Amino acid sequence: MHERATRPFERARTELLYGQWLRRARRRADARVPLRSALGVFERLGAAPWAARAQAELRVTGGAPARPAAAELLGRLTPQELQVVRMAAEGASSREIAARLFLSPRTVEYHLYKAYPKLGVASRRELAAFDLSALPAGRRTA
Repeated sequence: MHERATRPFERARTELLYGQWLRRARRRADARVPLRSALGVFERLGAAPWAARAQAELRVTGGAPARPAAAELLGRLTPQELQVVRMAAEGASSREIAARLFLSPRTVEYHLYKAYPKLGVASRRELAAFDLSALPAGRRTA
C-alpha cells in the first residue's frame, strides 16, 4: 500500500517497525535494509526523534548507518570553506591559499577548522583522499 501512497513518513514508520520485528525474530541482517531506509527518510524529513530511534535499532543489529554521500557532505560547506577545502585538498599550504583568496593564513586555518567536522575528516591528509569530484557543477569553484 505504501508504494502508491505519497506519505514518506508513514512508509518509513512501517519500515522501522518491520525492521524491529525482524531484529527481534533474530534476523538481524534482514532487518538492516528497512532500518537504513527508514533512517534515511526520517533524516530527510527532519524527524530527529524517529531518526534516533531508527539509528539505535540499526546499531543493535550490528549495522552502521550509511555514510552520507560526498556531495551531501560538501553541500554543508559555505562557499568560502569550499574554496579553501578544494585548494587544501590539492596540496596548497595555508599561506598559498591565503595569497590566492586575499585572506590571512589564520582565516584559512579557521575555515579548515570549521570544515573538517562537516566533512568527517581530521587532517589535510584525510582531506586529500576526499572525493571532491562529487560536487554538482553549479557549486564548483575556481
